[in-house]
Order: sequence, then structure tokens, then C-alpha cells
Amino acid sequence: MRLKPVFFSLLAILAAAGLFAQQRREPPAQYPARGTHGAVAAGSGYATDAGMRMYYTGGNAVDAGVATIFAAATTEYSHVGWGGEAPILIRTKDGKVHSIAGVGTMPKLATAEFYRNRPLQPGEVQEPPDKNGLKGVIPVAGLMAALVPSLPDAALTALREYGTKSFTEAVEPALELADASGVDEQRANSVYASQEFFTLWPTSKKHFMPEGRVTPPGEIFHQPDLAASIRGMVAAEKAALAKGASRVAAIDAVRDYFYRGEIAKKIDAFSKANNGLLRYEDMAAFKLKPEDPVSTDFHGARVYKPGFWSQGPTMIESLNLLNTYDLASMKQNSAEYIHTLTEALKLAYADRDTYYGDPKFSKIPEAELLSASYADSRRKLIGEKASLAFRPGSIGANPPQHPSLENIAHTKIDAFLMAHDTTCVDTIDSSGIMFAATPSGAWLPSVIAGDTGIPLTERAQSFLLVPGSPNELAGGKRPRVTLSPTLVTHTDGSPWFVLSTPGGDNQEQALMQVMFNVMFFRQNAEQAIEAPRFETRHLVSSFDNHAMNPGDLQLDDRTPLNVIQDLAARGHKVATRNKWNSGSAPGMVRVTDGHVIEAGADPFGYRSIRAW
Repeated sequence: MRLKPVFFSLLAILAAAGLFAQQRREPPAQYPARGTHGAVAAGSGYATDAGMRMYYTGGNAVDAGVATIFAAATTEYSHVGWGGEAPILIRTKDGKVHSIAGVGTMPKLATAEFYRNRPLQPGEVQEPPDKNGLKGVIPVAGLMAALVPSLPDAALTALREYGTKSFTEAVEPALELADASGVDEQRANSVYASQEFFTLWPTSKKHFMPEGRVTPPGEIFHQPDLAASIRGMVAAEKAALAKGASRVAAIDAVRDYFYRGEIAKKIDAFSKANNGLLRYEDMAAFKLKPEDPVSTDFHGARVYKPGFWSQGPTMIESLNLLNTYDLASMKQNSAEYIHTLTEALKLAYADRDTYYGDPKFSKIPEAELLSASYADSRRKLIGEKASLAFRPGSIGANPPQHPSLENIAHTKIDAFLMAHDTTCVDTIDSSGIMFAATPSGAWLPSVIAGDTGIPLTERAQSFLLVPGSPNELAGGKRPRVTLSPTLVTHTDGSPWFVLSTPGGDNQEQALMQVMFNVMFFRQNAEQAIEAPRFETRHLVSSFDNHAMNPGDLQLDDRTPLNVIQDLAARGHKVATRNKWNSGSAPGMVRVTDGHVIEAGADPFGYRSIRAW
């Protein structure tokens, strides 16, 4: 709700009387989970339990993380599915940090011109404005928004390279859950809201409403087609092992079954039959390899993020901008603190929206964007007042234009079709192995690919149709995604913490605030997450209509009145919202100074934690 001037005047009187002078202090909704062997923070109890089973049977943090992803993709279908994405960061025992770019590619048949001229169809947005439909908008749902599924390959790559378990062991909890799982309120509500979409996609209706009705909370949900697909992958591994294959080669056989075998063929046939663009050749050509993350040193921490195919470098840019400020002395969530972070983030997001994209398709000035000298020049733009302009840096002879200068088509999008979040997976074990992932995509309402039980992602909507943009849609290209886990070590390389969150464009902001709550304000993992968070929406939305809201600043309603007034006086367009609607829901696992592994998670986003 927007705060009216009259409301400010009334609250000013109360503030003068000494009310609302201090931020309200609340007891934590839950305590952190602590252990010495390992811990998991994730999106649901099913997911965290799957990860813990790996620890109990001798697995490491990578085994736990992969099992958690598989279980989440099976049961958190409101937020993620097997056809979605899963960017991953891993620290191995030797201290090396690796990134896995778990984002699929656009079908090779796709072109930006095709989408500029293609009328939208029912189920892709609300109602097209005329009989010919609106042109120049990428669908936010349906088969035309699908990429190559990347979650399976990302998880298998992590397991193959850095885990110890077989695929069969890591996927066992997920297979059990595909056979039968108890439905919760969140999943039931998401299926209920998707019923209209399911009338257009019989395979989705059959999967999510097997008896022609929504399975209510407290009843058992069965996913026989998905279970059959998983069993086919398990059989591929077992057949390879029976022929004498190594653990690694057997995992490769699983991957081949998905991307070059029966599942790929079924997805191809379904796409062709329903006028989609995804083909077997797109699946067969897709293969992930670990790569180097980006990083920066910041106040005793070394912060690692995924590369420029994600928004991860936005945090690195922001940290470089903030590196010279004494943030601790500003006090947590003071007006000066919120203003300074917000203005830094706005500059970093302006660069994100101008320069970031798939590095395989665009020459991105990576070194300059992340350099200390660039941060020094950009820092001068942070003043006492809120900027309402989009201000990317000017790099090179002919830098791309910010999308605000382009004419982007817009249309009203039904709420049930809009981007419906993500989940999080974070693990650390006693050997110092760290794992952070942001599984997402294929959220409801999703298209189930034939009888595979696999929902396809809607991630193509994160492309732009702006000619010349590094993030312009193209066949074989990855969209610049918001998905961005965070891994932090001490500058000597020793483990500190991993964290990730749903929240789209809010991910970097929320995670940076949680990180600062630990680093500067000495809060434990749970306190750091439950503390009030703010969000700037002064950026180009990565979803739906690619909305832009200059100056918009969303504050937690626990923020003191004098802080709200100060920020409004600085020119921020302030609104408040409650902790149940923060726009993010982080999880974190950290190693304490006392060498305990501690996990925290957002109880207002129904996140889950376990430790041993």
C-alpha cells in the first residue's frame, strides 16, 4: 500500500510523542538448526529430508545438495520442476570454487523476429487485445516459452564431478516422492489457480488433476509418469554398471538417457505435435561443464557468484561500490544504510539491464564491469538524494542502450500466469565442501511433456526483444536469468556461508542484506534471515511485462517511521509490505566461529532447515 502524505503527517505526530521511535524487536520465529556433520537449507521438509539422507549414509554436501534438488523438483512443483533450471556453486575440499551454468538454451528454430511478429495465443498472456493477438511479446507460459531442460544436467554434472553417490542413491528420495507424497496447502493452491490453463493442456491436467479434481491438502498425490521417467534413468545407470562402467560413466549413461535417449525423443515428439520449437537436436546438443565463477574480496570475505549469463555479477558490482563505506557504523536498516545500499544496487542493476547476456553470443565487458577502477568512478554517482534515472556506465565506443530507451510491447498478464518463484538449496559438510543452488523454472502453470511427467520451463520470457541487446532472444542462446546462488569464504579460503533465495530480481538485494546481517551485525543465520529486508524495483523486470518502476522502494512494515520518512524525503517512492510478502525467502548455511554448521531459513516463506 502506498503511504499517503496525510498518513505521514499523522505518524509524524506519533513519532514526536516517542512512539515508533525504535524498530520493533521480535523473538525469532524459529531457532537455527545446528550440527557438526552437515546441514541443509531448502524450500520444503521433503527436500531437506532428502539431503539429510545422503549425510546419514556417508554422502558429502554435494550428494546432499543434488538429492535435495531432485526432491524439490518432484514435490515443489509450484516453484520448480524437472524441466527447469539449477545454477550451482560448489567449493571443494581443496578450496577451489566451481560454477555450473544450469540454464537451458533457446530452441535453435527460434528467432527474435519470429517472436516479434507472432501473435500471442490463449494461455500465453491474459486475453489478447484483438482477434489477431498482440505481437512483440514473449509468452510467459505455454510451450513457446520453453528452453532445453537444464536442471537434470546441472545436478548430474555436480554429482559426477564432486559427489560420491550414484544417481540411484541420490534420486531415491525423489522417486519415492514421485510415487506418493502428501499434498500441502501451497501446492494445492497453485494447482487450483492453474485449472483454467490446464483446459488448454490435457497432459498437464492429467498429471496435476489425475482424478479430474485438485488433490486437497492431506491427501496423497501420485506422479506415475514422472516416476516412470526417473525409473528409466535409474535403469540406464544400473545397465551401465552391469557392463562394468565406472560410477562416472554410469552417471553419463543417465544423462544420455535424458538428453539423447527416450526422454529427449518423447519431448521432441510432444513439441512437434503441439507446434512447439523444441527439438531432439536441441536436447542432444546441450551439455554443461563446470566453469569459473566471478568473485570479489569484501571486508574479510571472498564472495563468489555465477557469471554474466545470470544476474550474479550485479552483487559483485554492488559490493565493489560499497567497499569504501563503513556500513556497520550506519546501523542496521537505518535510513542512511538503506539509501546507500539502494543507490549502489540501482547503478549495478542499470549495468545488468544494459550489458549482461549469454557470453557465448555477446562480447560483455566483464573485466571492466567488475574492476575496482570502474567502481571508483561509479561510486561518485551515489548522492544524498534518490536518483530516479536509469544510469548505466558507458563502456566502449558503442555501448548498448538501456532498455528504458526502447519501445517494448506490453500487455496485461493474468496473475496465475506470471512468474511463480523459485526455491533454494544450500548445504555444507564437516569437510568444508559447500553447495549453493537456485533451482527454478517449470513452475505452475506448466506444460507436461507428453507422458514423461516432466514440466517444461517458461524461462524464455527472461529474454528481451530489443534489437542489439546482449539479452536479445536467439536460437541456441541462454536468457540472462535472475537465478544466482551465493558462496562466501573468508579471504584465506576457509568456508564461511552459502545462501540462495527465490525472488527474481530481488535475489541479489535480499542475499546481500542477509550477508551483511551476518558480517557487520553479528547475527546468526536465522536472525539474519528474519530481519526486515527492503527491495528496490528501480530496474527492468526480468519477467512478464519487463516492467520498470523508477524510484520504487519497498520497505518492511517493521521499519521505524522516522526511517520511512527520511527515505521519502530523499526522493524514494516508498511503500510498505509485511514480512509474509517480502519478495524473497532465503536459506543459509554457515560455519560459525566455533566450527558448528548452522542453518537458517525464512519461516515467512515456508523454508526448511535440518542439521546433524
